Amino acid sequence: MPGYDIITILGPTACGKTAVATRLAVALAATHNAGTMPEVEAEIISADSRQVFRRMDIGTGKDLDDYVVSLAAGDEARNIRVPYHLIDIAEPGTKYSVFEFQRDFLRAYQDILQRGHKPILCGGTGLYIESVLRAYRLVEVPVNQAMRDELESKSLAELTDILSTYKRLHNTTDVDTARRAIRAIEIEEYYRRNNIDQTQPFPALRSLTIGLDVPRELRRERISRRLRTRLSEGMVDEVQKLLDEGVQPEALISYGLEYRYLTLYLTGQLTRDEMVQQLETAIHQFAKRQMTYFRGMQRRGVDIIWIDATRPTDEIVSEIVKCKM
Repeated sequence: MPGYDIITILGPTACGKTAVATRLAVALAATHNAGTMPEVEAEIISADSRQVFRRMDIGTGKDLDDYVVSLAAGDEARNIRVPYHLIDIAEPGTKYSVFEFQRDFLRAYQDILQRGHKPILCGGTGLYIESVLRAYRLVEVPVNQAMRDELESKSLAELTDILSTYKRLHNTTDVDTARRAIRAIEIEEYYRRNNIDQTQPFPALRSLTIGLDVPRELRRERISRRLRTRLSEGMVDEVQKLLDEGVQPEALISYGLEYRYLTLYLTGQLTRDEMVQQLETAIHQFAKRQMTYFRGMQRRGVDIIWIDATRPTDEIVSEIVKCKM
C-alpha cells in the first residue's frame, strides 16, 4: 500500500462496512494477480467494542459469512476466506477496555505485517479507531471505588454532562448506560490527576481512512429491518443462553443496546413490545452518535474520505483501490 500503513473502513451501524472490507481484501490481491484467482494478501482487524465477546454473535452483528467472498476467474470459481482478528477473543461478562484494544491491535497488526500481508481496520467504535489513528498512549486505569460510590446516584444525562467537561479523548459513542459513563469519567479523572499525556508513543500509522455514508432515512430503514431480522434469527435465545450459563444480567446490561434491552425483557422489566420499541430507538440514537463522533474525529485531524454507501459494493471497492494508488 504505497504511502499507507493501513486502510481503515469506518461508518455507522448497518452501512455495510464488513462487506466492503472483505471485498477490498480480495481486490487488493487481484490488482497484481490479473487473470488468476488471487490469494488473500490482506487481513481485517475488527474495531468493534462488542464483537470481541464469544457467543455474542447475533446481537453484535458479527456477520461472519461476510468474511467468505465468492469469486470467479474465467472458468474457475471458489470461496475465499478473509482472515480476521479481534473477534471472539473475550468471555461474556468480562470487561474489555480501550487499553486492551490498543494492545491487541498492535499484536495483530505486527503479526499481519510479518506475513507480508496488508492490514485493514474495520469497525464502528470511534474511540477504538481514533486511539489507533491518532496514536494515543493509553494506560490501564484502576478502579476508583470512592468515585463510583459518589457518582452512583446520578442519572445518565448528568454523567454525560460531567464527561463533556473533559478535554481529553473519551468515548461518547458507546456511553449509553450509567455504568459505562461512570467508567469513562473514572478514566478521564485518572488521566487528569496523574497528568498523563495521551499523545505519546503509540506507533504513528499512515491510514487511508474511508467513511461509508448512508442517508439518514435509509440508515433508519436498514436498522429497523435488520433488528427484526435478528429477532427472527434467535437473538432473544442468544441472550437467554448467556444468562443460563451464568453471565450476570448487570454485565449484559452494561454492554448496551441489544444486550441491555433483551436482558431487561428476559428479566421481566420490559414487555416484548416495549423492548422492541425502546431498542429500535436506542439503535437509531447510537448510529447518530457514531456519525457525530466520526465528524469530531475529522475536526481533530483524522482525514476521512466519505463514500456513498448506497453504491454497489464493487464500485465502492474500486474507488478505494484508486485512492490507494
